[in-house]
Amino acid sequence: MHQMTLAEIARGLADKKFSSEELTKVLLARITQLDPQLNSFISLTEELALEQAKAADARRANGESGALLGAPIAHKDLFCTQGIRTSCGSKMLDNFKAPYDATVVAKLAAAGAVTLGKTNMDEFAMGSANESSWYGAVKNPWNLEHVPGGSSGGSAAAVAARLLPAATATDTGGSIRQPAAFTNLTGLKPTYGRVSRWGMIAYASSLDQGGPLARTAEDCAILLQGMAGFDQNDSTSIDEPVPDYSASLGDSLQGLRIGVPKEYFSAGLDTRIAELIQNSIKELQKLGAVIKEISLPNMQHAIPAYYVIAPAEASSNLSRFDGVRFGHRCEQPKDLIDLYKRSRGEGFGPEVQRRIMVGAYALSAGYYDAYYLKAQKIRRLVKNDFMAAFNEVDIILGPTTPNPAWKLGAKNSDPVAAYLEDVYTITANLAGLPGLSMPAGFVDGLPVGVQLLAPYFQEGRLLNVAHQYQLNTDWHTRTPTGF
Repeated sequence: MHQMTLAEIARGLADKKFSSEELTKVLLARITQLDPQLNSFISLTEELALEQAKAADARRANGESGALLGAPIAHKDLFCTQGIRTSCGSKMLDNFKAPYDATVVAKLAAAGAVTLGKTNMDEFAMGSANESSWYGAVKNPWNLEHVPGGSSGGSAAAVAARLLPAATATDTGGSIRQPAAFTNLTGLKPTYGRVSRWGMIAYASSLDQGGPLARTAEDCAILLQGMAGFDQNDSTSIDEPVPDYSASLGDSLQGLRIGVPKEYFSAGLDTRIAELIQNSIKELQKLGAVIKEISLPNMQHAIPAYYVIAPAEASSNLSRFDGVRFGHRCEQPKDLIDLYKRSRGEGFGPEVQRRIMVGAYALSAGYYDAYYLKAQKIRRLVKNDFMAAFNEVDIILGPTTPNPAWKLGAKNSDPVAAYLEDVYTITANLAGLPGLSMPAGFVDGLPVGVQLLAPYFQEGRLLNVAHQYQLNTDWHTRTPTGF
C-alpha cells in the first residue's frame, strides 16, 4: 500500500480495494517504525487521522467521490491546525496550539483528506537544509548522512521514504522545489496568490507561497486542486478561477517553446547536473518541444536582493513573538525589556536571529534607501526579464539546484554557501511566478531535479510538461534503499 501514488490510492478507494481506515493504519505504523531514522515528523495525529479516515469511508459509502476523499497527507508544521501543536520548527512555538485551521488545512479536510501529522521544517522556514529546526535535522532517505533540502525537508523526506503519498509545503525562495530535487520528488510552487496564506505562519509575506510535494506531477495536480482558490481572509489571495489541473495533463507538447537561459549554465553549476539537464531537454524535444536559448541578465543580482527583502520582512513578521501573548516566555523576567530580550534570545535559533538582525538593519532609517529600496528595484528588473522571456517562449527550463544534496553539517559554518544553493529558485519568488521541480536523474546516488517556470497562473502547463516527461522517463519511480 505504501508504494501507491495519490492517484492510485484514489482509484483503489473508488474500487473498494481497501478502505481509508485500513490505509491510514498501515501508514501510521510505517511512520512509527521508520521515521526515527529520518526525523521527518514533529507531531503525529493518530487519533485525528483515524477519525477523518472513518468519516471519509462513510462519505464514500453514501455515494460521495473525489480524488482526495480518504487520501492520507501531512502538513508542514507552519500551517495552523486547530487544537494541534503548530511549532514552525521553533522552540518559540513549541507550546503553541493553533485555535483555528489554516485555509489550506480546512480546504483539504473538507475534500476528505486524512491528516497523519505535522512535518519537520527549518525554523520559521529559514534554511536550505532542514538543519535549523529546534527538533533536530531531517535526514535524506537517499543517504542518511545528507540533507533533504529545506525548509520543507520534513515533507520531502516523508514522501520520498514512502511514509505517505503527498504533503503540503511552502516556498519562499525554493523551499518546495529544492527539497523535491534533493529527494527525487515533484514539487510545485504556485503563482503568488494562487493558494491562500491565511493561517500559514509568515516568514516573508511577499514571497511565501504554499504548494504540493508528491512523487508525480499527476499527484501534484490532485493536491493543488484541493489547495488552490480565492480566500477573502487573505488580502494577497487572487480571485482567479481554478482550472481542472488534471484535465490538461495529457495535452501534447508539440510546438511547445522551451527557453533555456544561458546564465543557468555558469561555472557554479555541477557539470554532471548540467549533463542531466541536457538529457531532459532531449527527452522533451522527442515529445515535440522546441528549444530556444534565452537570457535573464539580472539573475546575478537576485540572491543579494532576496537576502535583503526576505530578512526585512521576517524581522517585521517575527516581531510579534515577544514572550507576552503566546509562544516561549523566559523564566522570572526582571522587567519588560528583560522579558523581550530573553524570551526572543531563548526562543529563536541562530539562523532566525541572524536574519532578523539583517532585516532590521536593512530597514533602519539610515540604510533603507541603500539596501531595501535598491533590492526592490532589482526585484522589478528580475520580473521584467521574465516578462520579456515569456514573449518568446512558453516555459523556461534549467537546473533546480547547482549541486546535489550536501552532507549534514557541511555548510553550517558558512551560511552564505547555503544561500548560494538557492540561485536558480529565488527568482521565481521575487517575480511571483509558478515553478516546478521534477526528477531528472542521479549524481553519486543522490537525486537531481530539473526546474520549469511558467507565466502567471500557468500551473497547468507546468504539470502537463512534467507529466508527459514522466510518462517517458522512470526517474520518479525510483525508491530509496530501505524504504
